[in-house]
Amino acid sequence: MNKFIRMGEFFNYGTERLTLPKVIQLATGKTKGVLSAEALEKIRHSQEQVSLIVSRNKTVYGINTGFGVLADTKISEEDTRILQQKILQSHSVGVGKPIDPQLARLMMITKVHALAKGFSGIHPDTLERICWHIENNIIPLVPEKGSVGASGDLAPLAHLFLPLIGLGEVYENGKSFPAAAVLSRHGLKPLQLGPKEGLALINGTQFMLAYAVTNTQRLHYCLEAADIIGAMSLEALTGTKAPFDERLHALRPFTGNQLVARRLRLLLKDSAIMQSHVDCGRVQDPYSLRCMPQVHGASRNAWLHLKELTETELNSVTDNPLIFSAEDTISGGNFHGQPLALPMDYAAFAAAEIGNISDRRCYLLLEGKWGLPLLLMKDVGLNSGFMIPQYTTAALVTENKTLCFPASADSIPTSLGQEDHVSMGSISGRKLEQILENLEYILAIELMTACQAIEFRRPLRSSPILEYAHEFVRKQVSFAKEDRIFADDISKIKTIISNFDFVKSVTRFAEERNILLN
Repeated sequence: MNKFIRMGEFFNYGTERLTLPKVIQLATGKTKGVLSAEALEKIRHSQEQVSLIVSRNKTVYGINTGFGVLADTKISEEDTRILQQKILQSHSVGVGKPIDPQLARLMMITKVHALAKGFSGIHPDTLERICWHIENNIIPLVPEKGSVGASGDLAPLAHLFLPLIGLGEVYENGKSFPAAAVLSRHGLKPLQLGPKEGLALINGTQFMLAYAVTNTQRLHYCLEAADIIGAMSLEALTGTKAPFDERLHALRPFTGNQLVARRLRLLLKDSAIMQSHVDCGRVQDPYSLRCMPQVHGASRNAWLHLKELTETELNSVTDNPLIFSAEDTISGGNFHGQPLALPMDYAAFAAAEIGNISDRRCYLLLEGKWGLPLLLMKDVGLNSGFMIPQYTTAALVTENKTLCFPASADSIPTSLGQEDHVSMGSISGRKLEQILENLEYILAIELMTACQAIEFRRPLRSSPILEYAHEFVRKQVSFAKEDRIFADDISKIKTIISNFDFVKSVTRFAEERNILLN
């Protein structure tokens, strides 16, 4: 984590608007989140209202009552603090492997932002302790399974905040330790949570929101890569750019379609390969080439939808009940994950389809049509050429199809029927992550295949941008004259896709030549 944050690179929790770029900067340590005087005033006011509720013995859910189906069980003033400690323990029922620490870090960041808005009754000291964890990169271990997405992500959030009371485990310097030992080593004592605090910590959508953030970013770069790679495949197959004409897309003006068509026109500009076959007599290209604006563009529209809703959730208060004053509390359902579950399922379809059409282009490149050698090698028979990598894309595409069943289409009652409709948004987020992982491999295989194919067009050159993309890949893997262990090549190319280097480098190259792809 970068601890050398330049002056001025701060974000005010609870008072500023959080965007995807800002939350990613916070998660990567490029920006430091702080609790401003304005936020602290609102936080203290809300906590004071909770104290008034307790002192007046006014019955408010989660402050002096049990939880879920036990909402009608009154808790004495003496036991309200014990209740908040117990809720973290009782709800820590997650199973499976721990999530990536970066996801847990995002959970803490987004939870602080929501609580700092001043409607949750949290104590300032509690928020300061969470900020300490973020700043020192001491990240709790959170199991990946156990949330049904209402009342929020209870189990993951309970595990996330166990260290506040000296329980659970944390990562420090890449290793896991008991939280109590780490706190002691840093001279800190476990917190004694006050009324409402435990419920405020575990009620919310921050688990699925963390997945929404990372998946939105990841899907964006996959879409960017797909346009570049698809353009390279088109060049290798001597396809035409006519279907990307601005006039055509003005007649069906979907935002994503128009953007992709524009990007393809720019990516293919000044291509000698394209110019070499303008009068070849081929009437139409297959859909996987011709319909890239329509297919990639539709997935772009899904991404835009996910981005919009994710940024709305980033700036929402999602715990329960919400405290407006000691006399005005509302027990509602802002914790329900449906607003995120649906767009993440939609994005899953969008990501899977990018993989589907990419696999089709891989297949086209192998057919031995339009001047390319069969299987993209000169001595096939002895060599299998690029036949078998397409088996992998076919397998991954099919796996993605099986992952496309929408988690949000299911619901199962919990809490003895009190919580009788849940979102399963946490599963939507985890499934989308798996689909994107598979998609990055599919795109890597298409990129490897397109780079191989385009070399059979020499001495003709593609556009400057696509030639740069080709050279960038060639720094990782070489032209294949004969069979080799292609898994190694696939892994190397997948890395430059999943770490965003491929897209960022190509985009930067274009910008240096005053070509703005977005």
